[in-house]
Amino acid sequence: MAQNRFWRLDARPQGHDFANALSLCTETLAPLGDGEVRIAAEYLSMDAGTRMWMSPRTDGYQPPLPLGAKMMGVVLGRVCDSRDPRFASGTLVRGFGQWAQFSTVMPDPAGLLAVDDDVADIRQHFGALGMNAWTAYVGLAEVLDLAAGQWLVVSAAAGATGSLACQIGRNLGLRVIGIAGGPDKCRYLLETLGVDQAIDYKNEDVAARLAAVDGGVHGYFDNVGGPLLDAVLPNMAHYGRVAVCGLVAGYDADKPLPGPARFDQILMRRLRVEGFFIPDFLHRGAEFMPRLRAWFDAGKLVATIDETVGLENTLIAYDRMLTGKSLGKVVVKL
Repeated sequence: MAQNRFWRLDARPQGHDFANALSLCTETLAPLGDGEVRIAAEYLSMDAGTRMWMSPRTDGYQPPLPLGAKMMGVVLGRVCDSRDPRFASGTLVRGFGQWAQFSTVMPDPAGLLAVDDDVADIRQHFGALGMNAWTAYVGLAEVLDLAAGQWLVVSAAAGATGSLACQIGRNLGLRVIGIAGGPDKCRYLLETLGVDQAIDYKNEDVAARLAAVDGGVHGYFDNVGGPLLDAVLPNMAHYGRVAVCGLVAGYDADKPLPGPARFDQILMRRLRVEGFFIPDFLHRGAEFMPRLRAWFDAGKLVATIDETVGLENTLIAYDRMLTGKSLGKVVVKL
């Protein structure tokens, strides 16, 4: 039987010490069971939300991954064996699998998706045509639902989801302000993504910059939480809206963090704050794809890809993504 290499979660990581929490293991692949599909991974997606799966917290949006289990993540590859008639061998698919050469999955109606082979760079199925794009689209089109000309602020704007939210906001006619760390990322936001303003949270006073926004911020796409949320809330327009899709500032905490220090502004400015989780929307992917694909084909939506080669280097890529050393969508090529 074929051999499979995979990353195993051995302990709950402390901060960003992943090397002492995960190990690269080898196994002999077992025959598939009824309904199972095996994917030969070509790329792995590095996503901040998976950090919550490593923690012991039981109050998150996903139960903690049991110790000794294969590390979960989104994979892109081809079906190499199947006992599900919906997924023939050779089909290019994207879905929830494992950090492994081969992922064995039991597909549900939304957890595994056959994707188009006609995309020149198939990595965009993790980017402009992937779940990060779906997250950005849902947050903007459905949760925030802003009118053209209104001000949108995006945190982690140079990251995988944030960079797509900036572009989708621009495509929807919004005035976009991106928040990112460092002058290089802010230059990327202005020159490549076409935002109206970029704020360097490492070297600028975010609250002071936002206080100068004429009429206040109408919508905030929040990937981060923490101090950035506190900087935005007092500068929201009355009846503004906040879409919370990520809380990167607290993902490495094993206990719940305090709420926003400026929580009072939710009342004072009559704000609507809504959290959303893209797996809840996976069954609606066919609704989102035509518009995203049209923007993609027109060159109006693209993800910058930050690629690391080799399954053995997965933890390096993962750390780059979580510590802000990357730009755009971080993937591992197998």
